[in-house]
Amino acid sequence: MTMLDNRTEPTASPSPWPAAYPDGYAVVDVETTGLGRDDRIVSAAVYRLDSRGEVQDHWYSPVNPLRDPGPVWIHGLTSAMLADAPLFPEIAAELAERLAGRVLVAHNAVFDWSMLAREYARAKSTAPVEQRLCTIVLAKELRLPLANHKLESLAAHYGVIQQRAHHALDDARVLAEAFRPSLHLAAATGLPLPLHTCRALTEWVEGGVPAARPAPAGGSYGSYRPGSWRPARKRPSCPYPNPGRLAADGPLMQGMRVAFSGDTGIDRELLEDRATDAGLHVASSVSRLTSVLVTNDPDSSTGKTVKARAFGTPVIDERRFAELLKAVTPAPGVHG
Repeated sequence: MTMLDNRTEPTASPSPWPAAYPDGYAVVDVETTGLGRDDRIVSAAVYRLDSRGEVQDHWYSPVNPLRDPGPVWIHGLTSAMLADAPLFPEIAAELAERLAGRVLVAHNAVFDWSMLAREYARAKSTAPVEQRLCTIVLAKELRLPLANHKLESLAAHYGVIQQRAHHALDDARVLAEAFRPSLHLAAATGLPLPLHTCRALTEWVEGGVPAARPAPAGGSYGSYRPGSWRPARKRPSCPYPNPGRLAADGPLMQGMRVAFSGDTGIDRELLEDRATDAGLHVASSVSRLTSVLVTNDPDSSTGKTVKARAFGTPVIDERRFAELLKAVTPAPGVHG
């Protein structure tokens, strides 16, 4: 097992500083066996930063996923290299100590947070993270002149040199070094930071861990394929016509188009699977045809919530949706 924990003295930061900004950050990167809900973490790294983005210390550990490590050509960690690495429950407490009381910062933060939340739920625990900040979203709000929003482009913009791309420790270092000037630019312009609430995946604890997907022919696992970052997850077509929007006090009806936005207590894919099984049409975006938007943060500025407000689409929270999902009305004329 390899653990690193180096400490540096923070340098002075300019004043004044926005009083509403967080007191500290945990810049995180995880490498995984794939991108699906059943995939596992194979390495994790954290750079802890103070309130002004100065490095306080850093930490790294490989993780034995107890399965095929997935895209070795990306993260470089083979089964042999991970054989003696700790299991996630064995590093959970130390990792939690480094996350506690800080805003989780990551490049595509919803992914890193989701993977961590699932691992902690499998370990019958909860990651002590209340908010996250995505550096992709921050770069967009700062209107940085980037060709794209890959980490390498953000790093190049600030002159940060990558040494080992897709190695969790180096990716976390690069992001920490690129986040600091972004944070100072946001502070100088008075930009509110794009912080999002993180919710624990309670479904994994209450209902047990969903069964892993069986290995396909040939024995490979995970969501990765050579030359493919995320294979599209094709859902079966909804066989029922769209009956329109959800009424204020009405039930869900088969054929209704439902979209989801933001964090959910139940794993998003599990929630979408339940909606599909109930005969609802799970939509990836919000349009004038959307029957209802499910979100725990209706006042957020995500594209879906903005469109829902513009179209007058009904908005309900996850708890209300779960209740309605228990009694979905059959589509008229379909079930004799």
